[in-house]
Amino acid sequence: MVRAIRLVALLASTALALGAAPSFADPVQGRQPQSVKETFKPEVTGYKVEAWTRRLDVPWSLVFLPDGNALVSERPGRIRLIAKDGSLAEAPYATLPVHARGEGGLMGLALHPKFAEQPFVYAMMTTTDAGKTVNRVVRLKHGQQSGATGPAIDKVIVDNIPAAMYHNGGRIAFGPDGMLYVTTGENFKADMAQDRNSLGGKILRVTPDGAVPADNPFPNSPIWSLGHRNPQGLAWHPDTKELFASEHGPSGEFGLRKDDEINVIVKGGNYGWPKAIGAVSEKGLLDPILLWRETGAPPSGMTFFDGSLFVATQRSNALIRIELEKKGEDWTVKAIERWFSDKPDNGSWGSIRDAVVGPDGALYALTNFNNGDDKILKIVRR
Repeated sequence: MVRAIRLVALLASTALALGAAPSFADPVQGRQPQSVKETFKPEVTGYKVEAWTRRLDVPWSLVFLPDGNALVSERPGRIRLIAKDGSLAEAPYATLPVHARGEGGLMGLALHPKFAEQPFVYAMMTTTDAGKTVNRVVRLKHGQQSGATGPAIDKVIVDNIPAAMYHNGGRIAFGPDGMLYVTTGENFKADMAQDRNSLGGKILRVTPDGAVPADNPFPNSPIWSLGHRNPQGLAWHPDTKELFASEHGPSGEFGLRKDDEINVIVKGGNYGWPKAIGAVSEKGLLDPILLWRETGAPPSGMTFFDGSLFVATQRSNALIRIELEKKGEDWTVKAIERWFSDKPDNGSWGSIRDAVVGPDGALYALTNFNNGDDKILKIVRR
């Protein structure tokens, strides 16, 4: 599995080399903002891990319905229904027309914040339209069947998001403000992240119906923040309601690797790519609060659980716990623990795509790339 992932990275780097060179100069390389070192915890005391659901095919995103059942997206284009006990319904809840190549396909899921009154399920997917490959966010109406394929697409919420073999972003989530946030990648075209005329390399913010909110930072634009390479995780702090995002660092561009990030996202913020990476303290650019330089992640879905930020990671095959502290307006990383891992890139559960807190208070984590037997792990306190 590790070899396969490395091959994907190599192919992606080769594809970049064959394409047009970015117009930006090499990024300014900043420092690591955190002072603490990572620790490895192959066994985590006080918690029990069990496989809650099995036999999934590259699951990407998990959401829980009000009745306690759950929906999980599989990248080939299926949304699956899971009962409270973890049993998987044989027939898909819905099947969507995706273009599942490389990192594209069916990705993030979200539920309308007022689901009882407006029972909509949102999904981000890669698809083709008139011969063009695009990413779009669509809406399905829960309980409204359309033949054997389940709920049909009710509405396109955001369209014409740039798509490619790699760097599609893909995470969607409703914030405490009731708005829908969407992470988008820059398709290995670094300049895209700084281009305000492109939706790639951004975090977008729209209303539940897809309109641009009046208080967005740029007139008539869904862009909330820019300068992102490939963001794949969103989580709001339960107390301060601040938005945190995870982002993949370079995998060969400009001769750089690793440098994965955790950022605190603010309205209109520019997070640097490809002008800068790491903490550069440069006017007009916002620094990450955490940078993995020596040991990459790359980080994907994440959530707050038991007072800490938990981040699912891909190649490092670990669930990473980050202890945070806020002093004034600044966040400090107090501890970084790699759970179920004894050294870099050697986690016991394989690649992990998402981390979600369930209605029962347990932490759920989705494994990836296990040849049709991916799992959802359930992590509970002993």
